[in-house]
Amino acid sequence: MMIQSKNQYNKIIYFTLAITTIVLIFVSNTLSISYKEALNFFYNNSLLSILTNISTTIFGENDIALRLPFLFFYFFSVVLIYINTKDYFKYQIDRAISTIIFMFLPGVLSASLLVNSAIVVTFCTLLYIYYYQKTGKHNYFFLIVYLFVDNSFAIFFLAIFFHSIRKKDNLMIYVSLILFGLSMGIYGFESSGKPKGFFLDTFAIYASIFSPFLFLYFFYSIYRLGVKNERSFIWYISVTALIFSMIFSFRQQVYIENYAPFVVISIPLMVKLFFHSYRVRLKEFRKVHNFFAILVLITLLLNITITIFNKPLYLVLNNPKKHFVYKYHVVKELSKELKKQHINYVTSSDEKLLLRLKFYKIYKGKKYYISLNKLNDYNFVFPIKYFGVNVATAYVKKI
Repeated sequence: MMIQSKNQYNKIIYFTLAITTIVLIFVSNTLSISYKEALNFFYNNSLLSILTNISTTIFGENDIALRLPFLFFYFFSVVLIYINTKDYFKYQIDRAISTIIFMFLPGVLSASLLVNSAIVVTFCTLLYIYYYQKTGKHNYFFLIVYLFVDNSFAIFFLAIFFHSIRKKDNLMIYVSLILFGLSMGIYGFESSGKPKGFFLDTFAIYASIFSPFLFLYFFYSIYRLGVKNERSFIWYISVTALIFSMIFSFRQQVYIENYAPFVVISIPLMVKLFFHSYRVRLKEFRKVHNFFAILVLITLLLNITITIFNKPLYLVLNNPKKHFVYKYHVVKELSKELKKQHINYVTSSDEKLLLRLKFYKIYKGKKYYISLNKLNDYNFVFPIKYFGVNVATAYVKKI
């Protein structure tokens, strides 16, 4: 009976994951390349550049191919978090709920659609946890590779350092410190500029990554587990990332993608704590838990909907540029309009626009001048509309 139940939940998880991934593939085709993504694709010498160029070489230079490697890492990150919790939960339904919440976290969904290292770091971290749980040992090969994957692994090395202190593993204390020092030496630490507090901004971003009420419960969970002395390897990773991101945010704006991958992996800890608290109470005393669960579910679904289907938001915004995904819109549609008029070479004072258009085979040339600001003299005008709302207008004139 237990085996049948387990197989049933396996089917639910993998079917849901397959459908979600297919939906995300379609969503990826609705996005335009951003300026930072274009920089990574054309100029930067990084892992992101390698991944995107390999993918577009195989599948063609289009938005799906551009984002396909990150959808790949998303898929297998979900698989890994499901596998990693095999012996963690007493009930299979708890394990399934934990995986589905992780699968649908707004921050995880967003990371799977954008050209950034966050979902790659999440996958690598979960892979390392899988090895550690299976063997009870650290993998030096992984650690050395991770040193060169991304600068954010400096936080991971610090987490291993703190965890090793608790385990009294003297060798890993020294190894993790050396790796942390090497990471700082290779990538450096940004501390320039005038000190300015961004604590509330960082808190708000975390809330959007989890959904607000789920993030509040995350705070409670790590505190509760810490007080109860139930500090697992995952707990150390998440807490180290959270604390250091908050500390740094008092002085400067932090790149949340350097910390969030280590925080979102704490979902199983939160779910286990919640259900333990839920089941030790009689039904009549579960009202608060039920209310909180419904509240989290509603806000999570709302965040998921907005993350995936965000273009209708233009209908209620006075300024389209205030849309949180605006920098991933407009250019693809603009390139199509330009091609209809056989305009394949343009110049502009907006170098960012030119680089983005280059991905869609609109190259830099001196035959036409293009601007997203109104020109006094122009030959073509291209309004870009979503759901009937004019979100941008391009003006083109012959030179």
